[in-house]
Amino acid sequence: MVPLGHLMASQITKRVFFNGKKWEFTLNPGPFNVKEHVLITIFANSGAGNVYAIHLVLGFGWAGLFRRYLVEPAAMWWPQNLVQFHSSGDRALHEKEERPKGGLTRNQFFLIAFTCSFAYYALPGYLFPMLTSLSWICWIFPTSILAHQLGSGLHGLGIGAVGLDWSSISSYLGSPLASPWFATANVAAGVFLVLYVIAPLAYWLNLYNAKTFPIFSDGLFTSTGQSYNISAIIDPNFRLDIDAYEREGPLHISTFFAIIYGVNFACLTATIVHVLLFNGRDIWQLSTSAFRKKKMDVHTKLMRKYKQVPGWWFMCILVANIVATIFTCHYYNDQLQLKWWGVFLACGLALFFTLPIGVITATTNQKPALNVITEYVIGYLYPGYPVANICFKVYGCISLKQGIAFLEDFKLGHYMKIPPRAMFMAQVVGTIIAAFVHLGTAWWLMNTIPDICDRALLPADSPWTCPGDHVFYDASVIWGLVGPRRIFGDLGHYSAINWFFLAGAIAPVLVWLAHKAFPRKPWIKLITMPVLLGATVDMPPATAVNYTSWVLIGLPRALSPTGIIVACGAATTMF
Repeated sequence: MVPLGHLMASQITKRVFFNGKKWEFTLNPGPFNVKEHVLITIFANSGAGNVYAIHLVLGFGWAGLFRRYLVEPAAMWWPQNLVQFHSSGDRALHEKEERPKGGLTRNQFFLIAFTCSFAYYALPGYLFPMLTSLSWICWIFPTSILAHQLGSGLHGLGIGAVGLDWSSISSYLGSPLASPWFATANVAAGVFLVLYVIAPLAYWLNLYNAKTFPIFSDGLFTSTGQSYNISAIIDPNFRLDIDAYEREGPLHISTFFAIIYGVNFACLTATIVHVLLFNGRDIWQLSTSAFRKKKMDVHTKLMRKYKQVPGWWFMCILVANIVATIFTCHYYNDQLQLKWWGVFLACGLALFFTLPIGVITATTNQKPALNVITEYVIGYLYPGYPVANICFKVYGCISLKQGIAFLEDFKLGHYMKIPPRAMFMAQVVGTIIAAFVHLGTAWWLMNTIPDICDRALLPADSPWTCPGDHVFYDASVIWGLVGPRRIFGDLGHYSAINWFFLAGAIAPVLVWLAHKAFPRKPWIKLITMPVLLGATVDMPPATAVNYTSWVLIGLPRALSPTGIIVACGAATTMF
C-alpha cells in the first residue's frame, strides 16, 4: 500500500476543482502520509470478517451511542490497535529511523518478517497442509481410539498437538502476540479448565451418555449416536413438525458441545457482573457527565480540535436500519418468519450488551459472545421457527459484533488523530461496498463449487467444508427448530446446563471479594472471569489445536515490541 500511495501522490494531478467555492476539492492534497494509510486500513477493516447479513450498518448505531464510554477514556485502550498501529506503518513504514549498529530498523524488521511469513505460508497452505495440526500421540498410536480422543488437535482434546499455520493459530482469538499477558494467561487457564478438566471428567464419567457420541463434535444425534435426520422433522414451511419430532425421538448433542453451551451461559452473566463490579463506578461517572470535569488524556485533547461526528448521524443510520428491518421482516414474513416485535427485542439486547462486552474487548482483546443468549431468548419466545432464530441472532448479536469492530476502528483513528468525520465516511462507504462484494462472492462460490459445504459429498481433501456455517446451522436447529425448552428446558435432556448462568454470575464476585480482601495483591484483579470462562466459546468450530498453539506462542511473547511487528508481518501475509 505504501509504494502505491507514494506513486499516486507523485502522478495524480494537483489541480483544485471548484477553486474558491464551498465545494472545492483536489484529488492530490499532498504527499502520502500515515493518516491516509490508517484511513485506508479502517476502510478495509469495515468490510473484513464474516458477513452474516448485508445490513451490518445497524452496528453503526451502537457504536455511535457508546463512543463516549469506549473510545474517549484512556482506560479503554483496545490492545489489537497496537498491531493495527504498527501494520499501518506509522513506525515501521513511515517514520525515518537510523539503523542501530549491528541491528535492524523497525522497517527492515517488518519487511523481513513479512517476507519470511509470505514464503513460509506456502508450506501449510499448499505443500504440507498437515502442518496445520501435528498430533504426536496419534502418530505413536495410530490405531488407538483413546489416543485419537486425547491427542487429535482437530477431533479430540489436543493434548500435545501443535499447529504451525499462522492462519489457524490466529483465526479465532486473533494474534497471540497482540494480547496482553494477563489476558493470555486467563485464556490459558480457561482452555485448561474446559479441555483438560471438565471435558475429560464428563466424558469418562459418561455424563449425558457421553460415550455414545464423539468426544469432540458439533453434530446432531439420536439417542443411539446416529446422525439425526433433520429433514424428517421440518414441514414444507420450514417449521417444526411436532408429530414427526416425536416419532424421530429427542435431539441429542455431544457432551462437550453441551458443556460449551454452558460455558457460553456462564460467560454471559460473568461479563455483566464483572463490568458492574470493576467498571461500574467509571461508567456511572461518564453517564453523569463527570468525564468533562476530569482531566482528559492527550489523545482526547488533540481530537477535540477536529469537527466531531454529530450524534444524529448515527441515530439516522440506526433508525433507518430498524425501520428497513421491520419492513423487510413484515413484507417477507413467510420467508424470514420473524415478527416486528422480534426486531425491537433483538435491538434491545444489542443495546444492553454493547457496553459490557465493549469494556471487556477494549481492555483484554477478547470478545465475549452474545450469540447464545439471543438464540436462547427467541427460541423460548418463538420456538419452531429456525429462520426467525437466525434473523434474530443476526440483528441482536452480529450487529453488536460489528458495532464493537467500528468502535475499535474509532479508537485506532483516535490514536492516530484521524478527523472523525473522515473516519466515519470511510467506515460507512467501506461497509456498503463490502456488502455487495461479499454478496457477489458468495453467489459466485455457490454457483461455481459443486456441493460446497456438504461434507458428505465433498472430496476428503476439500477445503470447502465451512465449519463455521455448520455450527451456525446446528444452532438454528437446536435453538430455533427444536427450541431450548425441548433441549435445555423442562422437556429436555440438558436442563442442568442452566446452572452455568449462576456459576458465571458468582465467579466475578469471588474475584472482587478476594481483591478487596487482599488489595496489595494486584494480580488478583487481573483474573478476568469473562475471558477465562469465555476462552473456549468458539469451540466448535474452533478446535483444540487453535488454542494450544495460540497459548504456546502468546504466553512468552505477549505484547513485546518485536512480537507486535512479527504479528504485523504474519497478519499482512494472510491478506
